[in-house]
Amino acid sequence: MKTKDLNFGIIGSGSWGTAIIKIISENINTINWYVRKNKNVEFIKKNKHNKNYLSSVNLNTKKLKISSNINEVCENSDILIFAVPSKYIESELKKIEIDFSKKIIVSAIKGIVPQSNLLFSEHLEKYYEISSSNIAVISGPCHAEEVGMEKLSYLTMASSNVKRFKNISYAFKCKYININMSEDKIGVEYSSMLKNIYALAIGISNGLGYGDNFQSVLMSNSIREMKYLISKRDKKDREINNSVYLGDLLVTGYSAFSRNRMFGNMIGKGYSVRAAQSEMKMVAEGYIATKKVFQLDNKKNRAKTPILNAVYEILYDKKSSRKIFKQLSDKIN
Repeated sequence: MKTKDLNFGIIGSGSWGTAIIKIISENINTINWYVRKNKNVEFIKKNKHNKNYLSSVNLNTKKLKISSNINEVCENSDILIFAVPSKYIESELKKIEIDFSKKIIVSAIKGIVPQSNLLFSEHLEKYYEISSSNIAVISGPCHAEEVGMEKLSYLTMASSNVKRFKNISYAFKCKYININMSEDKIGVEYSSMLKNIYALAIGISNGLGYGDNFQSVLMSNSIREMKYLISKRDKKDREINNSVYLGDLLVTGYSAFSRNRMFGNMIGKGYSVRAAQSEMKMVAEGYIATKKVFQLDNKKNRAKTPILNAVYEILYDKKSSRKIFKQLSDKIN
């Protein structure tokens, strides 16, 4: 069966889920879309755009079968793409009553599942008995907002079964999207979560008034920390300077579209965590990721992760951003 004849199902209607809808609408004839609230389903059907996310993007509703019933979407889809904040993914999975263990899964989730402290692909394998060969992860560097504007962007799809997913990857390739393949599923998935932590750090430094000179040093140290933490999780040989690792970190750390940079910037300016969260409409994945990675990291090796430690102390120990970053500036080079 050709890729265009497969039925795709999208779980999630946030900015990234909406961007994926736009991308694959270029190639796929039938797309099932799970939108949690029925009032939003009716709005999209009537107005041909998502009023809450990427509202300026017109959607090809002729290709969309939108439903607030997650089981209906899963039942009618050959491929399921999950694009839900990691904080909420387990509550959505629990709604699925059908057996989806044989479905082909693409994860666009950038975080650790809080209930299991596992990456989403690992969580699916352990608790939902989905074979690793049926799972791929998709990562950037790619902001949903620039997809909406059809600016040239790059994606990477990673799986242990590259042959199978290479055929599926063509659904994502269009005039404004290039897509690469990788065998480093764990590394790509872990780095897409870690870069949110370091984007928070860049945002905090910006909010504190540090300039480009310091932020460039902070960024170069961040990629080294990322390499160390990924290697601890999976010792596979990888080129950390490739776009899916370094490029994704750069765009998340520097872009005005980055919610994690924005969140960090508010913290640096003196906002409390609660105040920053209430002002943002979207979830800053780096907040939860910071706690999970810090707790999972071996205490004996904390000297190797000064940036992670600094962000944790600011967010969770409620220490002074200015004081912590002054100490951090003496540890990095």
